[in-house]
Amino acid sequence: MFHQPLDTNTSRVKKITEAIGIYIASAMRPYSTVEEAGFKYLLHVLEPRYTMPSRCHVKQTVVPGIYNRTRHVVEQELSGAHSIALTTDSWTRATESFLTVILQTRPLHDQHTSSHLAEKLNEAVSERNLERPGMTIAVTTDNARNIVNAISAAGLGPHIACFAHTLNLATKKALEVKQVSHVLAKMRSTAAYILESKQNMLDLPNHRLIIDVATRWNSSYEMVERYLEQQAAIYSALTEKNVRTKDIANLSDQELSYAENIVEVMKPLKTITAVISTETSPSFSMILPLQTTILKSTEKNTADAPIARDMKNAIRENFQGRYDDPDLRDFLNKCTALDPRFKTLNHLDPACHQKVHEDLIREVLGRAEQKFSSLIYCRMITPCLQRRTVYQLHRPLLCQ
Repeated sequence: MFHQPLDTNTSRVKKITEAIGIYIASAMRPYSTVEEAGFKYLLHVLEPRYTMPSRCHVKQTVVPGIYNRTRHVVEQELSGAHSIALTTDSWTRATESFLTVILQTRPLHDQHTSSHLAEKLNEAVSERNLERPGMTIAVTTDNARNIVNAISAAGLGPHIACFAHTLNLATKKALEVKQVSHVLAKMRSTAAYILESKQNMLDLPNHRLIIDVATRWNSSYEMVERYLEQQAAIYSALTEKNVRTKDIANLSDQELSYAENIVEVMKPLKTITAVISTETSPSFSMILPLQTTILKSTEKNTADAPIARDMKNAIRENFQGRYDDPDLRDFLNKCTALDPRFKTLNHLDPACHQKVHEDLIREVLGRAEQKFSSLIYCRMITPCLQRRTVYQLHRPLLCQ
């Protein structure tokens, strides 16, 4: 009895099979995982009587079943949502392009024109029953012109440019300043293997030097910061006879000053990027306060070195015109006012501050009036007992 295979219809077999499907789906593992000797051995040790499903069964039945159940749960949650906001992005793997929206990734076989992207967005909204009478659907994307136009063509909006992407574009302009790019290029040429013994001798952290990545501006900041941290070890390594000068960046005093200026200018932006990246809830309310913080940190200062002034100008010129559409700013100001952290709207002058709160109060009262009208209707058509229940449910609203 202890050596006979388990019946495929038992709850234990079903749970194990589903767990395998969840592992493959969540870890993005290939379906061939179930054919690997090591994976089979693991399952045999855990449950010798379990029979591994075939690759085709996992592909055609197990994972699609998990997807459909998950999709149903998400659609149920979305159906009860009063308002909806979306985020979407297109991406390419090898030579294939895709658009991801709400638990679905669609291939883009045609060119990434605005009309084609708008069609895909409308399909996603319709398929998930996201339309709400009298409500708009805010959409967050990157700053690519085709997707921005597609949102307008699809009748969605307001469009909200991803703040992290917008910040990335602005900071890249600062890194293109001539002296900055020159310093970064020299730092990339430093070989890391020569530092460890010097770090131990100088009681410095055993940190490797960082080489930046073109698509991540903050990696350039981290490269400069780490170089300055390890500056003593780098200079000490230069005295070694067996170290070739081409293996290490020998920055001049002027270039070291440039590096310090780079860190000084970019540090507030690095902090803001970290704040945005760690947010687990929608961050619309943070956009305008953070934009104001960035613009203030890049204001002209008579004490600035020329390189710092050039970097600040590059950031401001690229960043200042963002989020200037009046309707979008009105939307974002309301989001900010509803966030307890920013409800004082310190980034606005008193007149604008008052207008935002007045508009919000007017909107809230308008919705309350609609609910009150619905309450009166319920009291007219329901029996006495039900009327009392409805009154109790709406009593907080009536008191307000």
